Amino acid sequence: MRSTNGDFVEALARGLDVITTFGPAASVLTVADVAARTGLARPTARRLLLTLEQLGYVRASNGAYSLTTKVLRLGTAGIHAQGIWEIARPHLVDLVRQTNESSSMSQLDGSDIVYTARVAVPKIIALSVTIGTRFPATATSMGRVLLSDLSDDEAAQAVARPSTSGVIPRIVPTDTELGTSLREIRDRGWAMSDELLSVGIRSIAAPVRDQTGRTVAAMNVTVHAAETSIERLVGEHLPRLLTTAAAVTAEWSNLGMLPVATTAPPVSFRSARGS
Repeated sequence: MRSTNGDFVEALARGLDVITTFGPAASVLTVADVAARTGLARPTARRLLLTLEQLGYVRASNGAYSLTTKVLRLGTAGIHAQGIWEIARPHLVDLVRQTNESSSMSQLDGSDIVYTARVAVPKIIALSVTIGTRFPATATSMGRVLLSDLSDDEAAQAVARPSTSGVIPRIVPTDTELGTSLREIRDRGWAMSDELLSVGIRSIAAPVRDQTGRTVAAMNVTVHAAETSIERLVGEHLPRLLTTAAAVTAEWSNLGMLPVATTAPPVSFRSARGS
C-alpha cells in the first residue's frame, strides 16, 4: 500500500521497485518481464529501465536488462558508514536484558583499555565507567582478551607502556602470571577478572573478531562480587556473552567482506600521455 503523504515520491518508489524485482532467479529481465513483476505499465517500465541504464545501475543486452555492480552502493554505503559500536549496541542491549548486568565493549590502547560502548544497569560499583574511561588492561577481563590476541612480544611491549588511566589496580600480575593467563585465554576463548581491578568488581569478557579472525574489540559482563558468584557468572552469563560476541563478530565479519565503492581520481590527459 503506497503512502498518500504529499511528500511521497512515486517515481522514486517505482524505480526502487524495478531494481528490487531483479534477483537470483530473475537476473535478466525484459521490459515485459519488469512490467509484469512490478505491475507497472510497459511504457513506464521502459522509461525507468532506460533511466537506470543511463545512471549505470542496469545494462541492456539483446533487448533484456540486468543489474550492474553499481547497485551494491545502494546497499552498502549506509552499512559501511556504521561502526562496530552501532552494530554491537542492539546486541549489548539484548545481553543486558538477559543478564540484568552491565555490558561494555573496549579496545586496547597501549597498556590500557578504552571503553567505546556501554549499556549499564543501575547498580553501585566501586568505579564509575563511561565511554572513554580507561583502565589498566592487565587488571580487566576485556584487557586480557585483547592482550591474548597479540604475540608474546607484542603483549609485553603493550604492557610496558605507562598507563594513563589514573587507576591503580588492586592486583598487578607478574610477567609469568600474565603470560600463563594469556595463553589460557587464547586456548579457551574468554577471560575473567575476579576483583583484580578493584574490590567488588568481577567480570568476564569475550573477543569480537573481524573477517580475518583478528580481535578488534572485547565485550564483557560486569557484576558485583557480593551479588554474583563465579559459578553463576561462568555458568549462566558466560554462554550468553559468548553467543552475543559471536553474533557481533558475524555481523562485523560480513560487513568487512562487502565491497567498498571507491572513486578513482581523475586522470590528467597530459599526464596520461606522459607529457
